[in-house]
Amino acid sequence: MSGGYFITLEGGEGAGKSTQIKRLAQALADVGINTITTREPGGAPGAEEIRNLLVNGDTKRWAPMAEVLLHTAARAEHLDKTVMPALKNGSWVISDRFSDSTLAYQGYGHGVDTEVIKNIYRDAFGNFKPDLTLIIDVPTDVGLARAGTRAAADANPNEDRYERMGGTFHQRIREGFLEIAKEEPDRCVVINGELDEDGVFSAIKNAVKNKFEIKI
Repeated sequence: MSGGYFITLEGGEGAGKSTQIKRLAQALADVGINTITTREPGGAPGAEEIRNLLVNGDTKRWAPMAEVLLHTAARAEHLDKTVMPALKNGSWVISDRFSDSTLAYQGYGHGVDTEVIKNIYRDAFGNFKPDLTLIIDVPTDVGLARAGTRAAADANPNEDRYERMGGTFHQRIREGFLEIAKEEPDRCVVINGELDEDGVFSAIKNAVKNKFEIKI
């Protein structure tokens, strides 16, 4: 293989992405595929510094367009320092969030023109996109309840700026992710996040097997 594949997991708060990423990475490793896991915002030293600006503090800390630009700056560092080198070395990369989250959160959630966000992305990163995006879909109230439980046990309990933005905001995000999936069905697969952990993982494995024609 001359290059690896880029898989992203998306969804609202409390979708269970982190757990499923660990399981998918292990499943790929078990069949001899070198895999790295990463996240956005973050995934590289400079991007992690920007993450701190975005996920902490008052909900009104940033104008929506400022958030778009901060996420784009973090993404530039993430791609340059982590994602692209790994792909070129033949590793598979699994990321907890990528550009679809910016479109869902800042576009559908905050109301920034989605075409503007898409144009910023194209200007910065060209035609680069994930090979497969798995959108774990859960009802908004279920996801926020899960996120609240997670935050109570989290080592970084202050990273809750987006969780505090309210149910209506998060409902718009959910609808945004589903719209993104409709627009790009060849890339995106919606996973029923109301299944138990094993059920979600089974659906994820099937999507990966079908996309890349591998046995895991």
